[in-house]
Amino acid sequence: MHGGLTGTGRSTPDRATLQAAFTAVAVLAALGLFASGCATGGTGARDEGPAHADSVAGAAATPKPAPAPSRTARVDAVKLVKDDPQVSAEVKRELKPCVADEYPVDVSYGELTGGPSDDVVVNVLTCSDAVGVGSYVYREQDGRYENVFQAEEPPVYAEIDRGDLVVTKQVYEKGDPVSSPSGENVITYRWAAGRFTEEYRTHNDYSNAVGSGASPSK
Repeated sequence: MHGGLTGTGRSTPDRATLQAAFTAVAVLAALGLFASGCATGGTGARDEGPAHADSVAGAAATPKPAPAPSRTARVDAVKLVKDDPQVSAEVKRELKPCVADEYPVDVSYGELTGGPSDDVVVNVLTCSDAVGVGSYVYREQDGRYENVFQAEEPPVYAEIDRGDLVVTKQVYEKGDPVSSPSGENVITYRWAAGRFTEEYRTHNDYSNAVGSGASPSK
């Protein structure tokens, strides 16, 4: 008799109840096999792990883009100055090798005039004490470089500062030795309407207190 009581007072489970229990056990067993397959490198969810690692490794192995090249190929600054008809004969005489083929020139590249290539700033120095005797800015125009700025009142030195041309000129009072100027004028130029125009200038006085007027060592 289905649904009666046994000697222990419990009801006997009917066939539907037993079938449901067997079905639940089968489902649990299947889930256990699925989890085991995932843990042992099967085709379950764990396969996503290595695939993700491979993609990360591939991303890490991808080379970084190379830095943007300079807009200007390096120029022969010595030839540029020597071939420039605007450069004085005195500066060209100073432009000779100090040792072997080493010329006393400082060259820097940067954007000053908004041209298609970087502008070139050249400072010509003396071999003996590295005093600037000439500063020049060259701008590319139709495939060649033209002189758009020069200063030849030594000591002088030009450099690029955040898109502006900054020229430093040392100032000597009567009796100052070459190694000990009394101060300097710093002049900032900006390119406008096809030429450099002075924006502002500052003057700095050097202290003569150090060494009681003795020339500072270099």
